[in-house]
Amino acid sequence: MKTPADFEENFRAYGAQGYNLVFGHGFEFQDAASRVGPEFPHTVYITTSGNRSGANVAPMIFGFEEPSYLAGVIAGTLSHSRVVGVIGGTDLPPVKSSFLAFTAGVHAVDPRVTVLTSYIGNWDDASAGKEQALAQIQRGADFIFQNADAAGLGIFQAAKESKNVYVFGANSDQSSVAPTVVIASVVIDLPHAFLTVAREVKAGTFKPGILYLGTRSDVTKLVINPALASHIPPGLRATLDTTRQAILDGRVRPPRIEFVDSTHSR
Repeated sequence: MKTPADFEENFRAYGAQGYNLVFGHGFEFQDAASRVGPEFPHTVYITTSGNRSGANVAPMIFGFEEPSYLAGVIAGTLSHSRVVGVIGGTDLPPVKSSFLAFTAGVHAVDPRVTVLTSYIGNWDDASAGKEQALAQIQRGADFIFQNADAAGLGIFQAAKESKNVYVFGANSDQSSVAPTVVIASVVIDLPHAFLTVAREVKAGTFKPGILYLGTRSDVTKLVINPALASHIPPGLRATLDTTRQAILDGRVRPPRIEFVDSTHSR
């Protein structure tokens, strides 16, 4: 599915076929879910991210900011140049929110670090991703936090062709994609998240509303690349552990863009 019209067409087709549960993976699916949902009241439509809910429509919000903040702690601690970067596919609220949290993590360690920000304009162009990464590297960035899907492959390639430049994987553990440059990944455990909702729908206990899943529910996490684990010194590991616990305890609250109404969260 490439366009909003495709989103609606497929949502409608699944509803007509009698599916009980349909997921739209991304903020961009919420408009289609809101329009199609009322037509098929017996089908539950879930979007991963968004800010709209209805009788059978709900957004699933991932606490991506929490491990993004931890990634920032790594970058802020290990950067030798005191310049790091963030590169996104497009300027979507969830992406901006994770970059905000990453930046806060960086500055919690060293407020003097400069954070460069750029967007590719799409999620597929690896060449454009590489170009954006090389531009940041030329400006001194030695750590890059990317959230660019397939375009991120170009960012990994730029890091591999440079010296002492490391990249953070996003959404899944991308250590195996570029094991020599992916220092860690900010991961969403989608199967776990989807299963949580699927069980509710199957049991008939699903209630509409915003479902927030983060570090506490073990849906989002920071995964360090085992091949580069030696780059994370014991002192930094201890800082990551204590910071994660502080997030769980509510003593550290990574900033996030409130693109949902938290008063209606479940």
